[in-house]
Parts: sequence; structure tokens; C-alpha cells
Amino acid sequence: MKLHFTKMHGAGNDFVVIDAVRAAIKINEDQIRKIADRQTGVGCDQVLLIEPPKRPDADFEYRIFNADGSPAGQCGNGARCVGRFIHEQRLSAKSIITLQVGSDLRRLEFDETGSVKAELGAPIFAPAQIPFAADEDATEHALTLANVTVMAGVVSVGNPHAVLLVDDIAATPVEKIGPMIQSLDVFPEGVNVGFMQVESNTQVKLRVFERGAGETLACGSGACAAVIHGIRLGQLANKVTVSVPGGKLEVSWDNGVSSVWLSGPAETVFEGKLNL
Repeated sequence: MKLHFTKMHGAGNDFVVIDAVRAAIKINEDQIRKIADRQTGVGCDQVLLIEPPKRPDADFEYRIFNADGSPAGQCGNGARCVGRFIHEQRLSAKSIITLQVGSDLRRLEFDETGSVKAELGAPIFAPAQIPFAADEDATEHALTLANVTVMAGVVSVGNPHAVLLVDDIAATPVEKIGPMIQSLDVFPEGVNVGFMQVESNTQVKLRVFERGAGETLACGSGACAAVIHGIRLGQLANKVTVSVPGGKLEVSWDNGVSSVWLSGPAETVFEGKLNL
């Protein structure tokens, strides 16, 4: 099969976007791994598939697959790239687009400059719904790693996140601690692990070790989870700039049951064809 694709990125979080609206496409786990391979394929953190919606109140359906072929429930940077793709490919000219993501609906908003703002829904703190094995919701939870206990905020933003506060993000061994937390039995579906350094109530630095992808240059849902945790701790304002290795993202959340929103760069890199 010859696959047409578009390579895109949001603050370095890179994607292969596939248009399954104008022509039906089916890809399996092995093919996704081949696409995502940085040596023998196109290379990406996630593969994004845009399809016709299954429900009448959505404009498009959007499915996310990690580099290892596993499905993902949410990707904020991916949603913004999907929005840019939809406009660039003239699939829709609407200024507000509704995406079907699993059983949920998520809005994309476009401004006159062409930037894309993505809604990621209201955060979930109930442990059973994250899912996370804990007796009750708490602002922070103790996680035991070998002989060390760390404190983390645990939240779902369409996918599970554990957020740790660190003093020096550059010196933090993300590649060591991330997999240790991901392997804990308290996260039955795995977890994305964020490491956040607070610089002020409107500025943070963040690194994220993602399930199915490892450390990425940016993670949109991870940025949202980090800001949500900082707001719950009383350390952050309702709108925060998140500096990630690949650039800067903006996260806004009004607390409570309101949706969290993500904005930032979304760029097309190139288009191509791949034999699968």
C-alpha cells in the first residue's frame, strides 16, 4: 500500500498526519510502528488519523497512535496540528471545528493569524476514572520507587498523567525516573510522567516522559496536566506559559469543572508517500 502523509509538529512534538476523510484508510499496529520509526520510516512521536465522524454533532473523528503502535486517548499538540491540516487541506473553512476523540467531543478554535487553540476537556481527579489505584482524590499522592518516595499530582486529561515538582529540570534524570513511575502497579494503563519546575506563577519549565513514546520535545496534554496540578497547589495562575524542550505552549484553565485549553505553534514540515 502506498500511503500519502503529512509530517507536522507542535513545539517539536512531531506527527505523521493521515487523511482518511477523502479516501478510507486502514492501518495496523505493525504499520504504525513502521511509519513512526526514525531510521526506516518517516519518524514521529504519534501517528494521527483523521476520519469522517461517527456522530452528527462532530465535523471529523481524530484517532491517535503512539510510536509503539498503541492507541492514545488524547494529544493536545496533535489536535492543534490536525486543525492546521484541516484548514490547509481545505477540508473545512469553519473558525470552530468539533473533533470526535473516542466518545468525547473537543473544539478547535482558529483566529485571524491562523493559530489553533485546542480544548482538552475538564480534568479528571477521581482515581478510578484516571485510572489510578488510590483510596481517594488528593492534591498529591506518594509514589514509592525502590527506596525513595516521591510526591506527584495525578490527573487525567483524556489520558493519565503524574506530575512531579523539581528544583532543577535540566539536572533531573527524566529517562530513569519516568520508566520507574510508568511501571508501578498503581497505574494499570500506564501513565505519562511530567517533571515541572515553577519559575513564577505564570511561567514553568516542563519535561515529559510519555507512555509509548519516551521523552518528547513537547507534550500538550502533559503541559495541561502540569498547569492543572500547579493551580491545585496554589502556585500557578489560570493562564501559564509552559517552556518545553521544543518551544513554548500556553495553557489556560479556570479551575473547577471547566475545560482546559492549549495553544501554541502547529507547523507543516513536508508531505510525502511511503510504501507499507
